[in-house]
Amino acid sequence: MKAQIVSFRCILKNKLGQVLSSSVNNDVINQLEEGTENLKGLVAGLQDVKKGEKRQIFVPADQAYGLYDPGLVVEVPRNQLARGSHLELGNEIVTRSTADGRVRTFRVVDAVEDCVVLDGNHPLAGQDLTFEVEITAAREVSAEDLFESQAGRSHKYVH
Repeated sequence: MKAQIVSFRCILKNKLGQVLSSSVNNDVINQLEEGTENLKGLVAGLQDVKKGEKRQIFVPADQAYGLYDPGLVVEVPRNQLARGSHLELGNEIVTRSTADGRVRTFRVVDAVEDCVVLDGNHPLAGQDLTFEVEITAAREVSAEDLFESQAGRSHKYVH
């Protein structure tokens, strides 16, 4: 399959049909960025699209934001965190793993006087999702597009 640069409107729904978000996405390359696992199912559903086309793309949790991993929920004493005394419910902390250099965002899901509970799962992890998309533009990716994307100047990948 040839890569495309796609622009589309999207309504994201959970398995109960509740709208979780809506967005307009411009100039997205419909391939996964190297090292990225999120949204494999959406990328697969955005192949060979044409302007004006509408698709309903069902993406199971393991092909969306992954399965929920209870091992990514940790309780940490506030005094072990740089901003520990200021953390509140909903705040985010970005960390870099020393083992593989990977960056992960943790959300504060519980906060008491001397500790916080952090969740490193994506907020939509473990959820089957439906993406209702309407393609507003689509064209083949050129070598120049790929060069600009790698240089961080232009197009983005699906994330």
